[in-house]
Amino acid sequence: MKKSVLSVFLVLSMTAGTALADSDNPMFAPNAQNAIALYGAQGTGPGTLFKLVDPFLWEFEPMTMAMLQYSQPMTFFRLPARMNFNLVQNVAYGDDHELAFFAIGVSWDVVLVHWRGLYIGLGVGPYMRDSRDDYVNSRLVFGERFFIGKNIGDAWRIELFTQHFSNGDFTDINRGFNFFGLAVSYSF
Repeated sequence: MKKSVLSVFLVLSMTAGTALADSDNPMFAPNAQNAIALYGAQGTGPGTLFKLVDPFLWEFEPMTMAMLQYSQPMTFFRLPARMNFNLVQNVAYGDDHELAFFAIGVSWDVVLVHWRGLYIGLGVGPYMRDSRDDYVNSRLVFGERFFIGKNIGDAWRIELFTQHFSNGDFTDINRGFNFFGLAVSYSF
């Protein structure tokens, strides 16, 4: 059952978007068809994505995430969106060094609101990790992202984001990883 749900999710995700022909995507420069972004984030503890909404529940964890992302514009039900290829490196330090992992994944981000260069959106996608640990006992995880971005030039954007990785309770151990950070994007 879990494999069939995952298969349906992946097929729908890959076929849901179409190429964005005009320049109304706030995550890209006018007429740009590519973007490269660098994400940096601090671990904010295990738990669910809803924990990220309440800043009083944050507990900083000894881990830092860096992510390199390549994107192309698309639409999702006529909303501006982007499809992404991601390389993720989580570096854990201190006594929790076993929480470090490298992951590769694809994701899709959708802008829900945009006005005068400011945009707010959500993203989701599957990732394959190189390890199992005490937070998530599977190599396959799903990443959920909430972001607020701002155009700071024709080709440059910055985003404040929260990122959550978990496996959707496919295994008994699924505490999840949460991160809060900043991204810089260049579109061309």
